[in-house]
Amino acid sequence: MKRQKKSMFLAVLPILLAVNIIVGQTSVEIPTRPVVYVIDVEGLIDNGLHKYIQRGLATAEANNADGVILHMDTFGGLVDAADKIRKNLLDSPLTTITFIDKNAASAGALISLATDSIFMAPGASIGAATVVEGGSGDKASEKMQSYMRGLMRATAEAKGRNPQIAEAMVDESIEIEGIIAEGKLLTLSTSEAINFGVINGSFRTKDEILAHMGWQNAEVVHLQELWQESVLRFLTHPVVSSIMMLMMLGGLYFELQSPGIGFAGMVAGVGAMMFFAPLYIMGLAQSWEIVLFFIGVVLIIIEIFFIPGFGVAGGLGISLVIFSLGASLIGNVGLRFPPMEHISMAVWTLTITLVIGILLLMSLARYLPQNQMFSRLVLMESTDRNTGYTSAKSLDDLLGMEGVTITPLRPSGMILVDDRRVDVISDGEFVENGARVRVVDTGSSRVVVKKI
Repeated sequence: MKRQKKSMFLAVLPILLAVNIIVGQTSVEIPTRPVVYVIDVEGLIDNGLHKYIQRGLATAEANNADGVILHMDTFGGLVDAADKIRKNLLDSPLTTITFIDKNAASAGALISLATDSIFMAPGASIGAATVVEGGSGDKASEKMQSYMRGLMRATAEAKGRNPQIAEAMVDESIEIEGIIAEGKLLTLSTSEAINFGVINGSFRTKDEILAHMGWQNAEVVHLQELWQESVLRFLTHPVVSSIMMLMMLGGLYFELQSPGIGFAGMVAGVGAMMFFAPLYIMGLAQSWEIVLFFIGVVLIIIEIFFIPGFGVAGGLGISLVIFSLGASLIGNVGLRFPPMEHISMAVWTLTITLVIGILLLMSLARYLPQNQMFSRLVLMESTDRNTGYTSAKSLDDLLGMEGVTITPLRPSGMILVDDRRVDVISDGEFVENGARVRVVDTGSSRVVVKKI
């Protein structure tokens, strides 16, 4: 009997050992390292930076990161770009932290307030968020200041910070007892920001912040800006965009002086491509805006070469070109444009570019034709009959003569002048059959008549 029980025990023993091992293995917890993403916020805050930060937040969330640190050193930038970044941060489920290494001015302060925690290095500063005009640097209108105050206040409230302090960074008329007197714009040092509860602490390095957050052994992923993003940020900088527009307008002007695809035409083409392509990729320029630009150019060409004088086609063409260039700099959806507070930089960029462009064209049109090198690139000599060039029989003898229409002019048709049948075009109006007309122009191998 004892031997039988012993045999049964030996038979069951391996099963018990296996179950014990399985249970033991499933009960052991394998420690995992936290994952933290670091995103640099440096230089001008623009739509290129927004794309970079948006990609960083999406990547961190997809990889189940524990947090994101924005390493900030900026004097500000575009309000519309900062607002997009602000919204991304407020909507993010991740723990977000701003580490102000040196500066978080203007739009940088707005972005900082949108994160869960703010830490500053000794000697850093935050504030001075007044909106300024992109071209002159002067203080923007009260409407724009009010919009920025609203953004700062709402963002501070969303993260449990003092909204009045946030507003005082925008509006110098706000007085907060013990913090800022009326008439002064609020900018806080590290120690002041700690005392007034704007930030959560001061650390010299990101490692100290990681330790403070309990992420000492974290896997830190430094999100690198892709070369495509760097190129896009460079090409969409307001100064570079202005240069591209000058290339387009200047090249088009000199190309129209000597029709045909030459050096000036290629400069205009390169300028158009480098202006529209990055804006289209970033979602600012839409396809219909680019089409409007080229329609405007075509209308200008038609007005110059095919329609006498300067009228509806030329004016409409210039309007379409200017409108399409301005609209391409704005993040509109169809014909729905953002408020003026968001498009001031685009308006200033376009205005300054047009003024500079007109002044440059006036100067270049006067001095460049005298430059020997430029004359080799662009045909400056006139190829008219006065310089020995002709492509058709001269009709100058008809100038000033009168005749009778033998077909309706709509606007082209035929007239009879001294028993001579001549193909003509009216000066724009419809002329019925049998009307008397006078020849007013015989240039460009065509005869233009006007009803008497």
